Amino acid sequence: MASLSMAPVNIFKHGADEEKAETARLSSFIGAIAIGDLVKSTLGPKGMDKILLGGGKGATVTVTNDGATILKAIGVDNPAAKVLVDMSKVQDDEVGDGTTSVTVLAAELLREAELLIAKKIHPQTIISGWRKATQAAREALREAAADHSNDPTRFQEDLLNIARTTLSSKLLTHHKDHFAQLAVNAVLRLKGSGNLEAIHVIKKLGGSLTDSYLDEGFLLDKKIGVNQPKRLENANILIANTGMDTDKIKIFGSRVRVDSIAKVADIELAEKEKMKEKVDRILKHGINCFINRQLIYNYPEQLFAQAGVMAIEHADFAGVERLALVTGGEITSTFDHPEMVKLGHCKLIEEVMIGEDTLIHFSGVEMGEACTVVLRGATQQILDEAERSLHDALCVLAQTVKEPRTVYGGGCSEMLMAKVVTDLANRTPGKEAVAMESFAKALRMLPTIIADNAGYDSADLVAQLRAAHQENKTTFGLNMSDGTVGNMVELGITESFQVKRQVLLSASEAAEMILRVDNIIKAAPRKRVPDHHPC
Repeated sequence: MASLSMAPVNIFKHGADEEKAETARLSSFIGAIAIGDLVKSTLGPKGMDKILLGGGKGATVTVTNDGATILKAIGVDNPAAKVLVDMSKVQDDEVGDGTTSVTVLAAELLREAELLIAKKIHPQTIISGWRKATQAAREALREAAADHSNDPTRFQEDLLNIARTTLSSKLLTHHKDHFAQLAVNAVLRLKGSGNLEAIHVIKKLGGSLTDSYLDEGFLLDKKIGVNQPKRLENANILIANTGMDTDKIKIFGSRVRVDSIAKVADIELAEKEKMKEKVDRILKHGINCFINRQLIYNYPEQLFAQAGVMAIEHADFAGVERLALVTGGEITSTFDHPEMVKLGHCKLIEEVMIGEDTLIHFSGVEMGEACTVVLRGATQQILDEAERSLHDALCVLAQTVKEPRTVYGGGCSEMLMAKVVTDLANRTPGKEAVAMESFAKALRMLPTIIADNAGYDSADLVAQLRAAHQENKTTFGLNMSDGTVGNMVELGITESFQVKRQVLLSASEAAEMILRVDNIIKAAPRKRVPDHHPC
């Protein structure tokens, strides 16, 4: 009987796997720390880039140092690593920047937790200490934040500094003044709405990055139909998603038997009449510009040309959606009730040349805040990375317009939070104090990594920075241009309060969640059943 009770009992299906206690925790730590080590070399203004090679025949090449892009592209099998990848995606969706910082901070917290657990400190004690540390760090960050939204000149300067700081760790760092001004102008046009859909980014090969510019209007990368007006003033635009093809009989799989060629001609004529009737219904809307999501075949295009209407075909779905938004129209599929259709309006539609390509330019659109950023560059990879960098800057600026508080960058905020957490640890009795100290150490790792990536002596620099903060020089951070400690106010290295707060909260929550794990159970793989009925 005793021997029976000692025998291991497997309650799982055949093929399922279970990792328990220390093994599970170690597996989680290793996976999360590996993800942190993968992206930490991209952190800071002197961070390095990664090349991501796609699989399959037409393997795509992506060159980037954006944490979210790198983590999206890699397939991970470790559950803790997946948690960090998802957290980085949320950071990207929520505030647009800080994706590398949040991953590195979470990994550093878990690196510290691994050492504490080796000292036999219980995970719940660590979590309790971390929670108090997070609260103290958050309060310190809130107190250090400055709000200049009441002074338009200083607020615009803040926005420019935030854009420069965001872009300084990206590919655009050498042209950051040009792109910072471009991003700030684009976001200020939104008049506080924060609707980034109104900012359209077009990438055109050729020229250099400095040839990129902001166009106050909307650009559509399509062609105007043959023999149609190439310039329209005071346009009434009908935006549609409908089939405009005459040479398809719509009953699929049907067969038509005729006893003479004349009957085939009759069918073609009936199809043409049907299309003519549809075009007439469209023209009854009193429009002079028709934009369709689908193709417009030769016959309807000819009818539009005869009516003097500009017809633009195959405007991709994102283009049509954005066009409807900026011109104030709605996408239509049926045309029986013209009075119920909302048309789009703009003052001028004309063709413009960018490089060797012709685009359609809409100016004086209903939504005055709409604008287009035209990016130029030597290779497709440079253009793609420039778009990602600009997207991060635009997201952060849009967030800052909504939540105008700012904090200082260059490792300044992290050192400030670490100092407050260390002070709290010194006043706290018991094992929680050790957990708080580990939290402060993880925060201090961010400026350490930034200095390491730039090739400077991180131990010396971080010690100097720590000493400066002890002397209450709370605006001091790392100056990575000279490899010294400097005043962030003079250097203009400013970051959004929203981004920093999100990094702190997301990283501590994710690390806490991984630390709670003491069991990993993998489901049994699904058995492949042979197919007895092949097609």
